[in-house]
This record gives sequence, structure tokens and C-alpha cells, in this order.
Amino acid sequence: MEETLVSADGKNLRAVLCQRCGCRVLSVGTATLAKRELLLPSMKKKSSLADESNPDCELLVEHWLVHDMFTFENVGFTKDVGNVKFLVCADCEVGPIGWHSLEEKNNFYVAIQRVRHE
Repeated sequence: MEETLVSADGKNLRAVLCQRCGCRVLSVGTATLAKRELLLPSMKKKSSLADESNPDCELLVEHWLVHDMFTFENVGFTKDVGNVKFLVCADCEVGPIGWHSLEEKNNFYVAIQRVRHE
């Protein structure tokens, strides 16, 4: 990961944007770097994420961690898929860009590889 993305205290130094449409997902300094192995389905439209029972997945490790859903500038959520909701772009609905476990009420993960930074 680029060191220019993370401040000394582990916060995002640049805004987090949707890769596809450029919609702002998180503002500067609102998320903390977290390393956790999460399996996310391949990027698709929101409607196909909730319907597909066996999607192609990718193991991602570096994420922006947010503890309050109201920290996001723009983000959408899929319907529950087991005990998980996937995060998608609120404008173009492509994702998942992240993951939220219903068991961890205050942890929202945005995969660094699934977004761009400005």
C-alpha cells in the first residue's frame, strides 16, 4: 500500500472515492487503517450481489475501518447475506467495496483495493 495514504496515527490522508463513478465515500481523516482477512464477492451491481448464492470471491486484507455508519459521505448496503451486509457505492451501486458484519455492530470495512484515493 502507498504510504501517502496513511497518516502517522493510521488515518486516511486522502478522500476515498468509488473506482467507477468517483463518488466520495469517505472524507480525509475519517477512517483508520485495519488489516483483516475478508472474503468479498467480485465487483457487481448491488442487485446481483444479494441474489447470487455462490459468487466469485477475492480475499482482501487492507481496509479502511469506520465505527459509525454516519461517517460515510455516500455508501449503500445490500440486503443481509447471512450475517453480513456488503457496502456498495451509493451513486452507481457497484460493489462490494466493503463489508459489515451484523455481529460487529460498529465496524464497517472498506477494502482499499476496491476504491481510489484523491
